[in-house]
Amino acid sequence: MIRLVRASIGIAIAMALVMSIGGMWLARREAARLVTSSFESRRPIFETPSDVGMDYRDVQVTSADGLDLAGWWIPSRNGAALIVQHGYKTNRSTRLLGIAALLVKHGYGVLLSSVRAHDVNGGEVISFGLEEMQDMAAWVAFVGQVDGVDPQRIGIFGNSMGGSLAIQLAAQSPAIKAVVAHSATASIRSTVETSVRYFTGLPPLPFAPMILFWVERDWGIDADVLDFTQWIDDLSPRPVLLMQGGADVVIAPASGQLLYEAALEPRELWFDAALDHVAFFDERPEEFERRVVGFFDWYLLDSFTEPLAIDGLPQPYLPESR
Repeated sequence: MIRLVRASIGIAIAMALVMSIGGMWLARREAARLVTSSFESRRPIFETPSDVGMDYRDVQVTSADGLDLAGWWIPSRNGAALIVQHGYKTNRSTRLLGIAALLVKHGYGVLLSSVRAHDVNGGEVISFGLEEMQDMAAWVAFVGQVDGVDPQRIGIFGNSMGGSLAIQLAAQSPAIKAVVAHSATASIRSTVETSVRYFTGLPPLPFAPMILFWVERDWGIDADVLDFTQWIDDLSPRPVLLMQGGADVVIAPASGQLLYEAALEPRELWFDAALDHVAFFDERPEEFERRVVGFFDWYLLDSFTEPLAIDGLPQPYLPESR
């Protein structure tokens, strides 16, 4: 009987050890998948700005460390320009062409930018802002020198990870005068459980901390550095508009509030409990136009002007302070 009990305990310990090793192997594999993006695995570009009625030209910049980056440029008609930045494992066409067309309709020059390990660019490691700032800095330099753009009237709009990059970029670059962050991540640690569930299908416990461990150990990505609440207060007195959906399954729905609480004035938070990730343009198009275009008009143009005539639109959104 004693031998049977000992054998059972031994088997249980062995099974627990095997499961633990298997779990760590799975977490390490998923960590590698989350922070790498081979060229062959990327979603292709199926549409260009011409498909939504915009005249554009292909443009290219080179990052400080030598990576060539592709973008699309649509000229400005009001002297202001907006960088429109894609999110995680997407490209400059993904859920952005309609937004770009809206901004162009209101006179803005639009740069649809891209970063390393995305789109058609070089690199295969996604560092969530650690290395991508070199790419964003190259795009800011491009926009600041393009004909027809007043370098004092440059803003940025970012989707998802692109919104977080926009916050970090503006904190580091005074050339950015206004920021709109659409479903931006507040920090890696605050969203890891939600994001692990969405991108891997694995339960957050025990896998979220295990995956984060391997991301830091194998890829040298310090999660504590990737806390965008530490950057956002450096924007003031430049304005930020945050948009966050309460039904977001990609990042933690609390992200918008966390960023808003960390920001200084002028700051705005547009929260909609019913909306999923980066869904504001698709689900609330008229209010999106009123708020986002109104925000950029208010802060980037000499004085607030009415949007171009559009039947049936409510009055433009006016921030409380300028």
